Amino acid sequence: MESEPGISPSRTSSKLSWVNLSRTLLLAYQSVGVVYGDLSTSPLYVYTSTFKGRRMPISEDSVFGAFSLVFWTLTLIPLLKYVFFVLSADDSGEGGTFALYSLLCRHAKFSLLPNQQAADEELSTYKYGHSTLVTASSPLKRFLDKHKNLRTALLVFVLIGAGMVIGDGVLTPAISVLSSVSGLQVAETKLSEGVLMLLASVILVGLFALQHCGTHKVAFLFAPIVLIWLFSIFGIGLYNTIYWNPKIVHAFSPHYIVKYFKETGKDGWISLGGILLCTTGTEAMFADIGHFTAFSIKLVFACVIYPCLVVQYMGQAAYLSMNTTHIDHCFYDSIPDSVFWPVFVIATLAAIVGSQAVITATFSIVKQCHSLGCFPRVKVVHTSKHIYGQIYIPEINWILMILTLAVTIGFRDTTLIGNAYGLACISVMLITTCLMAIVLTFVWQRGAFAIPFLLFFGFIEAVYLSSAFIKVPQGGWVPIMLSLVIVLVMYVWHYGTRKKYNFDLHNKVSLKWILGLGPSLGIVRVPGIGLIYSELAVGVPAIFSHFVTNLPAFHKVLVFVCVKSVPVPYVSPEERFLIGRICPRPYRMYRCIVRYGYKDIPRDDGEFEDLLIKSIAEFIQMEAVEPQFSGSDSSSFDGRMAVISTRTVQSNSSLVVSEHDDQDINEITHSSRSLTLQSLRSVYDDESVQQIRRRHVRFQLPQSPAMDPDVREELLDLIEAKEAGVAYVMGHSYVKARRSSSFLKKLGIDIGYSFLRKNCRGPSVALNIPHISLIEVGMIYYV
Repeated sequence: MESEPGISPSRTSSKLSWVNLSRTLLLAYQSVGVVYGDLSTSPLYVYTSTFKGRRMPISEDSVFGAFSLVFWTLTLIPLLKYVFFVLSADDSGEGGTFALYSLLCRHAKFSLLPNQQAADEELSTYKYGHSTLVTASSPLKRFLDKHKNLRTALLVFVLIGAGMVIGDGVLTPAISVLSSVSGLQVAETKLSEGVLMLLASVILVGLFALQHCGTHKVAFLFAPIVLIWLFSIFGIGLYNTIYWNPKIVHAFSPHYIVKYFKETGKDGWISLGGILLCTTGTEAMFADIGHFTAFSIKLVFACVIYPCLVVQYMGQAAYLSMNTTHIDHCFYDSIPDSVFWPVFVIATLAAIVGSQAVITATFSIVKQCHSLGCFPRVKVVHTSKHIYGQIYIPEINWILMILTLAVTIGFRDTTLIGNAYGLACISVMLITTCLMAIVLTFVWQRGAFAIPFLLFFGFIEAVYLSSAFIKVPQGGWVPIMLSLVIVLVMYVWHYGTRKKYNFDLHNKVSLKWILGLGPSLGIVRVPGIGLIYSELAVGVPAIFSHFVTNLPAFHKVLVFVCVKSVPVPYVSPEERFLIGRICPRPYRMYRCIVRYGYKDIPRDDGEFEDLLIKSIAEFIQMEAVEPQFSGSDSSSFDGRMAVISTRTVQSNSSLVVSEHDDQDINEITHSSRSLTLQSLRSVYDDESVQQIRRRHVRFQLPQSPAMDPDVREELLDLIEAKEAGVAYVMGHSYVKARRSSSFLKKLGIDIGYSFLRKNCRGPSVALNIPHISLIEVGMIYYV
């Protein structure tokens, strides 16, 4: 590669490095407002939760030991484990518990849904960069393949982690906001507890009411607030260290941890439940890696977050060692009077930002669970045009708000909420450690390194978890109950979905039966396109025979559409559509598989029909040219799929496209309608509040004498069918357990799964199918 005349290569490379550095610094700045709001507000409640309620008197050595524990906990878990190891285990730039599970589903075949296809492994984001030949032949892999129940156990393990993360979304706003406003009791001693609860509730309701605006806007504006907060607590911590007790610097030695446990005994072990709160929000570094980059998150933690937190905890411990009775509000008591109110305002704003980030992470987790078939359908709304992962889920938002208010008003104590919060956080960290060890074994193929990793970090986190479990009666039961309910909902939904898919898979319509009906399918083929939605990626679903035997006529062109999630974060537009043919050419039956990653969200942009027609036309052209798609064997008429790039289709379509707006077509068609129809149409348009002006696309076949006559005829039929209209055909299924099923299965399917299906978003709403073109046919599944 030659550089431009007069510009040296070294100068060009320096410009590129400066651009990369400035981009990294910008991302690092933004991450402060999104990722670290929760972690940076932990000093509000760590020491209070650690020492409050202790039977033994607090001494200087015990405070020094507590600070030493905080320092080494911050160093070993967030810095060593996450920054140096876990952040490197991203899934194509995405992180979190389900990103690790996605890697295992791809490379170790741990997925329970049998909808994987060989074409999925050809996706550009599917490969992780490591060969799976060694993994496939490993003894551990053979053991897991032999015992299929271990896959279910792994899924439940991951779902527990997801449930704990959702529990964080309930507890983080409660403890952060309540801790921040509790400073008013220090400044205004006459402020009653009821007024404090009212103020916290108002802030929480406002916080959840603003969620629809999107995290990106709020976090970008509040990143300076978090930075000011960090520098403020750094300055206060440094001041307290120098003013109250400079000897606190000796507590960096782990010798004080030994002295702490010798002095406190069982109380010291129980107090670990408060110490671990200094790591709350650490999992957000890994979960939110997709919004930024691993390097930017590592940079801001090592250079800003870590030193500011260490100095603040050191200064607060120095103050507490000389004021051992100021436990209830030790953070606010340690603030000099001259800067109390500015710090209070900044603390409240920082707590809101931290809560905002965790709530958004909860939305992302719910979306990932749904994509992997583990959560009922919900409405997903984009809140940012630039950051694709920023979403808002109304149903989850209001459920979180009700639960958060219930926890805040019910407990009214940051110590009790801290007990629940610590248990949820350390559970997620331990699950991440276990999954990371499995990824090291199966994906990175470094099993020898996985065992020391699991033993070292797993032991530390297991000790903290054992301490947190002691406090189950004092608030720790909240995340356990929340997680159990969430896991039950997710597992019942996944179980019912899997049973329904297996029913479709085992009751596919025989291709010989369809071929025996002939090109007319034994019924009248009327003009138009019928899009038959099914969850099957191969074969013809049983519901099709239900249509054929009960409907007197069917559309001339039939397309079996399967919207499928694959275990990758994103699927590029070039690889989204898989197009194939079912039966010989005269039948005019096609298959379209639309693939999405667990971070992708189908957008209602009104172009799906047009892209589908163009893709089928491109497949027809490709089939006529490429020999691998022109086999005459009847058994090959189902399963021959080709990747059709939507961008290539848009630029090199074999059809001539002309576009018109709704308004133009309405002006043409209104002239041929009666005044009554026109008035009805205007009333319908006025009542359609969410009506979007769509483009009507008209296709034409170009004049090409070299085109094969059969191809031309098929393309003309496709265009005529599109002009006649598109109908969306979907089965309205009822899933019931067989009479011979066990009691638990009947309970899960007939009551649990049926209840969830009735109360979640319908499939037509989730897939953005226009209601006016929808045809639903009822069918009962006995699974």
